[in-house]
Amino acid sequence: MESPTPRPVMGRRTVLGAAAAAATGSALAGLSSPASAAPTAPKAPRALPGGGDLGPNVIVFDPSTAGIQAKLDEVFRKQESAQFGTGRYALLFKPGTYHGLNAQLGFYTSIAGLGLSPDDTTINGDVTVDAGWFNGNATQNFWRSAENLALVPVNGTNRWAVAQAAPFRRMHIRGGLNLAPDGYGWASGGYIADSRVDGQVGPYSQQQWYTRDSSVGGWANAVWNMVFSGVEGAPAQSFPNPPYTTLGTTPVSREKPFLYLNGSEYRVFLPEKRTNARGVTWGNGTPRGTSLPLSQFYVAKPGVSAATLNQALSEGLHLLLTPGIYHLDRAVQVNRANTVVLGLGYATLIPDNGVTALKVADVDGVRLAGFLVDAGPVNSATLVEVGPRGASRDHSANPTTVQDVFIRIGGAGAGRATTSMVVNSRHTIVDHTWVWRADHGTGVGWETNRADYGVVVNGDDVLATGLFVEHFNKYDVQWFGQRGRTIFFQNEKAYDAPNQAAVQNGSVRGYAAYKVADSVTSHEGWGLGSYCYYNVDPTIVQHHGFAAPNTAGVRFHNLLVVSLGGNGQYAHVVNDIGAPTSGTSTVPSTVVSYP
Repeated sequence: MESPTPRPVMGRRTVLGAAAAAATGSALAGLSSPASAAPTAPKAPRALPGGGDLGPNVIVFDPSTAGIQAKLDEVFRKQESAQFGTGRYALLFKPGTYHGLNAQLGFYTSIAGLGLSPDDTTINGDVTVDAGWFNGNATQNFWRSAENLALVPVNGTNRWAVAQAAPFRRMHIRGGLNLAPDGYGWASGGYIADSRVDGQVGPYSQQQWYTRDSSVGGWANAVWNMVFSGVEGAPAQSFPNPPYTTLGTTPVSREKPFLYLNGSEYRVFLPEKRTNARGVTWGNGTPRGTSLPLSQFYVAKPGVSAATLNQALSEGLHLLLTPGIYHLDRAVQVNRANTVVLGLGYATLIPDNGVTALKVADVDGVRLAGFLVDAGPVNSATLVEVGPRGASRDHSANPTTVQDVFIRIGGAGAGRATTSMVVNSRHTIVDHTWVWRADHGTGVGWETNRADYGVVVNGDDVLATGLFVEHFNKYDVQWFGQRGRTIFFQNEKAYDAPNQAAVQNGSVRGYAAYKVADSVTSHEGWGLGSYCYYNVDPTIVQHHGFAAPNTAGVRFHNLLVVSLGGNGQYAHVVNDIGAPTSGTSTVPSTVVSYP
């Protein structure tokens, strides 16, 4: 969630007492022979090399590096308020112990350790996200990440006041974790996975949060929607008061691939799939999984063509996208099973001339992770396609995973896409995504950054863990596949609808945030929330946040809708069930179980 303008800082008591704050080389051709020479066949393109240098925006430190703090501060000065800038950085720490550091993270900055376990890389200090750049309001602290580090916070508690697209993975906090900005101003996040917080997690003003397969020493409070699956130490199920949704395990999970050092050799670790997962993967030493040497990756640099990326894939290489902007004149096509496409430092793919940025074949075990797709000014029918239309193979033993893959339409400039992400492959796991039609920035307007649909799921047996989809002109999520499951959903309807007629859906007032197709007979969701803030026309009424067939096999647990300060209203929560939102009071209307 984002607030459209800076707002004054509120005290913690005020925020909690009100229960909420309102709130990214062409193929070689044979040359003609001289007329006097015999004709020869054109040479095949030279095989592309694997491995190599990670480029200037991957900054690697070891404990003996001089001036670490000065370099961290330099990057932060560039990125602190560069919400729609072009800078991209990955800050990587070799295994060892570091002292007296405070790594403040701005936009498009990732920090990570290079050990197999977070405990291999210890920072006696902090990795900080705060909101001083935005007057203490943390609701726009997007696009940054922390991974694979152990922290010993200077004052006992590390501050991580983030909003969407800011994953916190494989972290060990030897102390507490504060998810609110200094002054406890507005905050709207967030996501933690495979992490251990020895002390207490304090969300304070955070409106919603999802924590998966982790361990916490306690959880201080809840505002609207706090969801846990497979978390040791999580609070007990108690939605709606307090609004905790707690699942003992995560049905299926497979942690994100990550770069690490084996001696002086870079490798990419591929964690294994877990079923009914609980707790961290690294707690008993080496995590379970396999690894690949960097020599099996094409290390891509900004400016490389889509044709070269596809050549690398066709030659059997995986892709490591180093930080920067990649313009694509055709889709990157992943056709081989078990291919890894891993981005560093928010590598950003921009499709030109209306193409799709990335397409995956109906194959096993593809891993897409750690990059941003930014729509171009010419409308794309789709931006990311996981599996072709009609994909039907069983991938239950080795699913495709989509992790920390974020999509943006507008904000950095005019962008348009009819549908952002389409999931056709069965058993796909979408583990933390933020699919966002921008409500602020450049190129923003009801028709300027038109994007009708956020995520469309056609494949059967798809699982979403941490689904953030916001502001689409029509449906934010449409689910056509059977046996789909979502654990945690956060949504805002488009702020900028000009009037009621603009969102009229046949006889229904407004498009649901999350729509399960009438043909679906089996679906389940836990901890799903939708908010409205119709600031152009506050008289708009949204019939419901959620729409689904009324059948025993389609079940929801712990739903909420919220009107932010009375700017628009919901008449119901799901279908015709649930009380309307309460005027100008920013208080959720809830349904604990449906049907």
